Amino acid sequence: MRPRTVLAALAAGLAAVVSPTAAGPAHANLLTEHACSATVSLDRFSDALDKTTYDGTFVGNLSALAVDRDGSLAALADRSSLFRLDPRTLAPEGAVRLADERGADLDSEALVIDHDGTRLIGSETEPSVRRYSRDGRILGRLPVPDPLRVAPAGRATANQTFEGLTLLPGGRTLLAAMEDAISGDSAGTVRLQTWRRTGHGPFRLAAQYAYRADDGLGVSEVQATPDGRLLVLERGFTPGVGNTVRLYLADPRHATDTSGIPYLTGQPGVRPVRKAPLADIADCPSLGATARQPQPNPLLDNIEGMTVTGRDGRGRLRVLLVSDDNQNPAQTTRLYFLRVRV
Repeated sequence: MRPRTVLAALAAGLAAVVSPTAAGPAHANLLTEHACSATVSLDRFSDALDKTTYDGTFVGNLSALAVDRDGSLAALADRSSLFRLDPRTLAPEGAVRLADERGADLDSEALVIDHDGTRLIGSETEPSVRRYSRDGRILGRLPVPDPLRVAPAGRATANQTFEGLTLLPGGRTLLAAMEDAISGDSAGTVRLQTWRRTGHGPFRLAAQYAYRADDGLGVSEVQATPDGRLLVLERGFTPGVGNTVRLYLADPRHATDTSGIPYLTGQPGVRPVRKAPLADIADCPSLGATARQPQPNPLLDNIEGMTVTGRDGRGRLRVLLVSDDNQNPAQTTRLYFLRVRV
């Protein structure tokens, strides 16, 4: 099936889920506009996966989403599991364990499904981007610039490396987003690393860009739009207050290539990736959501994953978000169904 047809089928399937279990309160449905901002609306949310298991595996810790070639939804857990979800019911239909070359678990945070069905998995342990087959076999590993490696091998901080991964239109450029700044760069200046390939050849290191996150926030996910721009999720957490999650539209096409610039502190002439706000998720209607810990809006949780599932009849992107519950009883695995005008 062609990718466009797959996306259309998935979007139709997701739109058809109207059961109370999947959709929350009855008024949280696709037929009503629930504005988060002038450009973003929330159709509904689903807690259907919260604190569930599949074939003995905990279904949670979800950090990334992707549309698979067969129209199913892939959901990546940061504890080395990749789930296949039914696009209509969100019910798990399969699970694959992932591991590194020694058989050890990954801190798997980012996911892309390539044109041939290969899974590209970003881990923030080293960090790394590995290629896997559908059944979880390692097929290869992409090079990573030394400065982006975790100290002492590089200048990155543990658990603050590759959080987002996306394939740009055309399928030749892969982009990974660091969660936070590396040592020697200005606070909040996040590096976006790209790889390019020719034809069906391997990905090779390519340009790198600087992205400036809001104060106190890091990048938790990136997703390419059909025109080559990026949806960027920025996220932070304040104990006793809760999560901050903001959605931006970013354009790397005129940014400076920073791959040859060792330190991004007070560097004149460096053009960062331009960004424009789309929505603060705290401004979305709560739609009856509840939270198990303090939140500015009970709808909020630790949102980490995002994918574009298609377009609606008005040309808006259908965007699906997921929160990582960290297998914590005070947090929730929640899926958010957005429409975004870009």
